Amino acid sequence: MFDKLEDLLIRFEELLGELSSPGVTDNPQRFRELMKEQSDLTPIVEAYKKYKKAKQDIEDSIEMLESESDEDMRELLKEELSTAKSDVEHLEEELKILLLPKDPNDEKNVIVEIRAGAGGDEAALFAAEIYRMYVHYAEKQHWKVETLNMDDIGIGGMKDVNFMITGNGAYSKLKYESGVHRVQRVPETESGGRIHTSTVTVAVMPEVEDVDVVIDEKDIRIDVMRASGNGGQCVNTTDSAVRLTHYPTGIVVYSQTEKSQLQNRDKAFALLRAKLYDLELQKQHDEEAELRRSQIGTGDRSEKIRTYNFPQSRVTDHRIGLTSHNLEGILDGDIDEIINSLIAADQAAKLAKMENR
Repeated sequence: MFDKLEDLLIRFEELLGELSSPGVTDNPQRFRELMKEQSDLTPIVEAYKKYKKAKQDIEDSIEMLESESDEDMRELLKEELSTAKSDVEHLEEELKILLLPKDPNDEKNVIVEIRAGAGGDEAALFAAEIYRMYVHYAEKQHWKVETLNMDDIGIGGMKDVNFMITGNGAYSKLKYESGVHRVQRVPETESGGRIHTSTVTVAVMPEVEDVDVVIDEKDIRIDVMRASGNGGQCVNTTDSAVRLTHYPTGIVVYSQTEKSQLQNRDKAFALLRAKLYDLELQKQHDEEAELRRSQIGTGDRSEKIRTYNFPQSRVTDHRIGLTSHNLEGILDGDIDEIINSLIAADQAAKLAKMENR
């Protein structure tokens, strides 16, 4: 590990030299690549420098203790030695995590798909609440949310909704949200006061560019039509809605949120690319059984990952056994505790796997 860290330190110094050289901005593409590499290496290099300083502090404290006779000074040196040793242990663990292989999709924007599952109208109402939870979370992160398509049921619920979240590191935080979310509560329409269980399915997909997924025009059918639902006066009177059918996979996507057919077409293709890319990721995921077992959850869309229990104001994430009694706050977008715990558990699992090799 430390040989690799020394190599990264040398590479970081080379980057600084190249970035300060005359004419570096003449090639914008190369400049962006250098800046991105520097940004990726900075936290590793900073942690490694702190680690080296703490190691040097240990050596200095030991050397001074051997020659120091004053008891007060010796106690002070012992405290400094203890602090430096603690820092070394902490920084070693931090460096191991920083050196873990990164998911190449972590910095990407995401497309989220929420679908009502079992439970009829109650599931659709809960789907709308989960949608608002992610919108509020994105707002707290200062990310942008753009709706791609929505099928509502007219009473505040949604059969399904697709939306894009644009923001630095969106996928790295939201990728753990894929799976089945279950709600337990008494529906407003339930006269007997019985608790019902309903589900929604969440899929989080990284946004992909044309170069990531090549779509053959022969494999696509494009239909245009008038939008349905509460789309607005202009939307409902023009053929602005776009539906794409991908013959090889049978995937159908639909976009009607914009007044412009061209804008809806672009949104529909963005959603189709994300779905095709996600399909390929799922295939790879299924083939890598050992890797799947080492991660938090299986990543399977049918896996029940979380339960929202209204009578007890309780939210439980089943993958890591985390329970919170802040149901109201979580549905208002306060999901940092859950996401950070999932990230930490995933890192711990990957570290354990590396150390057992």
